[in-house]
Amino acid sequence: MTAIQALLGFAAWTALLVLGVFLYRGLRFVTGTPINSWPRGTKPAGDAAFVNRLQDAHANCLENLPVFAVIVLGAAAAGRLEVIAALAPWVLYARIAQSLTHLAGVGPLHVLVRATFWSTQLGLMLFMLFKLLS
Repeated sequence: MTAIQALLGFAAWTALLVLGVFLYRGLRFVTGTPINSWPRGTKPAGDAAFVNRLQDAHANCLENLPVFAVIVLGAAAAGRLEVIAALAPWVLYARIAQSLTHLAGVGPLHVLVRATFWSTQLGLMLFMLFKLLS
């Protein structure tokens, strides 16, 4: 997998998560829930816990996707994709693992594992930046 493919995969994963939220809300809407039942910044009490975790996993992706995109696209613009080629796919793998852990639950072990996957992504992105800037 190339760095560009990893970036596209990250974007696709982010879109897939929000698609899950969209489908859930669409089903709720067609079964009678008013369309304005999901005001921005709130978590309606009637939503399933899994859907709340899905929304949070999507938000986590949105927090990191721009940083990863700048690193990959900056490397591409500088003609230095080979510098990050081996690391970029691991950012995507750690992101997917973090999201899946988030979807599985929010117990202490889940949070620890999720934080480990997030730390891995952060470390990889910082290392890629270091390699590109040195």
